[in-house]
Amino acid sequence: MDFANINNITITGRIASGATTLAQNLANFLEWEFLEGGRYSDEFFAKIKQNEMEVNLRPDKLDLDFDNYVKYLLMNEKRYVIQSHLSGFMAQGIDNTFKILTVCEDKFGNDKPEIRIDRLINRKNISAEEARMEVQKREEGNIKKWRKLYVPDDPEWVYWDKKYYDLVINTYALNKDEGLACVLEAIGYNAER
Repeated sequence: MDFANINNITITGRIASGATTLAQNLANFLEWEFLEGGRYSDEFFAKIKQNEMEVNLRPDKLDLDFDNYVKYLLMNEKRYVIQSHLSGFMAQGIDNTFKILTVCEDKFGNDKPEIRIDRLINRKNISAEEARMEVQKREEGNIKKWRKLYVPDDPEWVYWDKKYYDLVINTYALNKDEGLACVLEAIGYNAER
C-alpha cells in the first residue's frame, strides 16, 4: 500500500506510551516493514547481562549507529514503519516521512506515568517498584545521553516535544483500534481502495 506523499512513518513515544503497539499494528495493516528500535538496545543488554535501566552502560556508538541507520532508511527506502524513541526527532527535515508521537496524557496535557507504569507491570510481569524505576531511571538516563549526543546546547530538550511531529495519538484517551483508525485517517488511507 502506497501513499502519494508518505514514504515512511516514524512512531515515537515515552516508555509504555503505546508506540510499539501502534507501530506493530500499523505495519501489519499496511503490510510495510517494521523496525523496532528497542530490540537493538535489548539485544545489547542481553549480551552484557545487564539491566536495560543502566543506560550509561550502552555505548554512545550503539545509539549513533542505530540513529544513522534510521536516517539512512528514511532517506533511501520506502514502506517502513520505524518505532524508536528518537525516530521522529531523527526524521526532521527528511521529506515524505510522517512522524507520529504517542502520549499518555489526561485532558489537561499532563503525563500519566501511573498508567505507563501499570502497562509495564502487565507487559513484563514485574513489580510496581521495578516498573516505576524503569520508567523513571531509564527515561532520565536516555534523555541525559541523547541531550549530550544531539542537543548539547539545550538542557530542556525532550524527544516527546510535540513540535517535532505531524500527529499526536493519546493512548490514555484512545484504545489501540481507535489509535490505528486515527493514524489511517491522518495518512489518507481510503478503505475503498
